[in-house]
Amino acid sequence: MQQRGGGSGLRVAAWVLVPLGLVLALGGIGYFFTNYQGVTVMSQAMEPTYRMGERLVIERIDAGEVRRGDVVLVQVPDRYEGGPVLQRVIGMGGDHVVCEGDRITVNGKPVDEPYVMRGEVNPATGPYDVQVPEGRLFLLGDHRGNSNDSRFFLDEQSGSVAASGVLGRAQKGFGAAAGWVVIGVLGIVLTLVGIGLGIGGYAAGRSARRPLAAVPPWPVV
Repeated sequence: MQQRGGGSGLRVAAWVLVPLGLVLALGGIGYFFTNYQGVTVMSQAMEPTYRMGERLVIERIDAGEVRRGDVVLVQVPDRYEGGPVLQRVIGMGGDHVVCEGDRITVNGKPVDEPYVMRGEVNPATGPYDVQVPEGRLFLLGDHRGNSNDSRFFLDEQSGSVAASGVLGRAQKGFGAAAGWVVIGVLGIVLTLVGIGLGIGGYAAGRSARRPLAAVPPWPVV
């Protein structure tokens, strides 16, 4: 009787753990692949922040979620052979961006740029004074001496790109993305444990229902 109760308890635990594990596994891993992607930095344009060959996690965001200072993965159909590039958002729609030497102001306020590679700015670029059109972004690389960015396309809508071309935002660490992966792995573990308990409960139930073998009587001497 005790064995039968134990088997029933194992089956109840399995009924709880398996659905819970599946929800966590599908939810965590599904959320990760839906909202994040991994990329490899393919140029020196974002040094020293991101170096060539470095692996990054990109969080997929909508155009309305972009903020000044974000490093975004953006695709510009008529530039860079159509491939996505990493660049930093300096100005957004309606912003007035002015550069004189190595000093940039946005709407009259100096931009603090501790992330910029110190050294010579590309001599092919000079001072500029642009108004960013609505729905577009003015982008620069952190390595101003080696970045093919908005400065080189000033005659095309002030060098800006469409905000709708943003594919995602670079994450400063792996914490948020890794958290969803951990949840997914936990779900897989719970599912396997639940399946194991269910098998154990089924086996215990069969053992409890099996009739006892008849014991022959002691012989009379």
